Amino acid sequence: MTTSPTVVARETYHAVIGMEVHAQLQTVSKMFCSCSADYWEAAPNSHVCPVCLAMPGVLPVINEAAVEQTVRTGLALNCEIAPFSVFARKNYSYPDLPKGYQISQYELPLCHDGWLMIDGDDNQPRRIGIRRAHLEEDTGKTIHMDGVSLVDLNRAGVPLLEIVTESDLRSADEAYRYLVKLRTILRYLGVNSGDMEKGAMRCEVNLSLRTAEQATRGEYGVKVEVKNLNSFKAVRDSIAYEVARQTVVLDSGGSVQQVTMGWDEDRRRTVLQRSKESSEDYRYFPEPDLPPLELSSEWIEAVRTTLPELPDARIARFTGNYGISRQDAEVLTAERGIAEWFEEAVRAYEGSPREVANWVTGELFALLNTQEGDITALDLSPDDLAALLALVDAGVINRNTGKRVLAEMVSTGQPPQAIIDAQGLAQVSDEAGLAAVVDAVLAANPDAVAKYRDGKTSLLGWFMGQVMKETRGKANPDVVRGLLAKRLNTQE
Repeated sequence: MTTSPTVVARETYHAVIGMEVHAQLQTVSKMFCSCSADYWEAAPNSHVCPVCLAMPGVLPVINEAAVEQTVRTGLALNCEIAPFSVFARKNYSYPDLPKGYQISQYELPLCHDGWLMIDGDDNQPRRIGIRRAHLEEDTGKTIHMDGVSLVDLNRAGVPLLEIVTESDLRSADEAYRYLVKLRTILRYLGVNSGDMEKGAMRCEVNLSLRTAEQATRGEYGVKVEVKNLNSFKAVRDSIAYEVARQTVVLDSGGSVQQVTMGWDEDRRRTVLQRSKESSEDYRYFPEPDLPPLELSSEWIEAVRTTLPELPDARIARFTGNYGISRQDAEVLTAERGIAEWFEEAVRAYEGSPREVANWVTGELFALLNTQEGDITALDLSPDDLAALLALVDAGVINRNTGKRVLAEMVSTGQPPQAIIDAQGLAQVSDEAGLAAVVDAVLAANPDAVAKYRDGKTSLLGWFMGQVMKETRGKANPDVVRGLLAKRLNTQE
């Protein structure tokens, strides 16, 4: 397995990184025809028609839902929304592009000049500029196998949103955090699944190195593009590799070439694909078969009203209104469905929201690790969790038994009281009955009692465990603790 080049740096170089993300929009039909956009696992070339096959004489028709989803995304990314935008032909010839060109946008994109905040490597907020977010159509897919190449055009024409940053990222970790944040927003909006394994979100990196002196002069190094990045880990690893590779080239007195690299996951390295195309190579010109898009300010503002509360705003509200830590708030808002489920539980529970947060991020998430799907797929309602916490607060069951009941709730879908009644799990608080158990435990362990009374008070926890064992975890721990303290601190 090939590893990263060994670097013996004579000069410090700083990475300058930009990202291009292609996100498939979740529309019912394709971008310019009525074919279903739900092509995953469909038989090859079964979701096609004369339009997406580029038959002579056919004309594209703009998908209004794709335009609306693009504008919603642009608004969420603080972009300016262009009242007038134009589709263009981007010319290049690949077998999976039947027209010989892609309908995209170039000089007049739908969304431009936005920004997204992330945590920088210095733990300070870092503003990442969004140069543009434009709408285009996806290409088909080429499969190479057994010495032949097969073309599947089911994906050709699926609406694709390309989001391009400014060169504001400075490390692999910052790029990773940007992508996580962007994917979260796209999922909140419901415009993209974020499923990279299915190709719903694909990433490309543009990276160059420069010295501190070049930075003061506003100069940049030669840019290299890295493609074929099908996971956030691949993005992070490819950036680390390219920084090391380009450093070796520069330290040896060589020049970095402007090329397009691919990421070889098996060899853990970038590999040369081709020389980098320029915009001239694509021969952009306005698409003659489509009219310009003209959006009224009233329509744009109506779209703005459909935006959900976005992650940053929700984190601020959770920490401010509910008093939970920022770390817990970030976990609870990572998925819109989880955040909404949590808030329903908070509204149903009369106690502290922090208690709900502790149970969701602790016990419930631990149980989710053994289940398929997320919290919204469980046969467990927020009201049921609130009912369980109320039973713990009322002393009907103790916290440890509550964890056991929660696991049963997740497994069976039954409400907490039914599980408690069926399994006889109600907490034992009868002092006389528990005193007998405590006395029996102390009588059976005279050596431990002597050590406690000689100063090894940490044994109190051990005695607690013995009593809980005898009562199958049903003893009221507060009552047991009081009885033990009274017995052990009284010399007989």
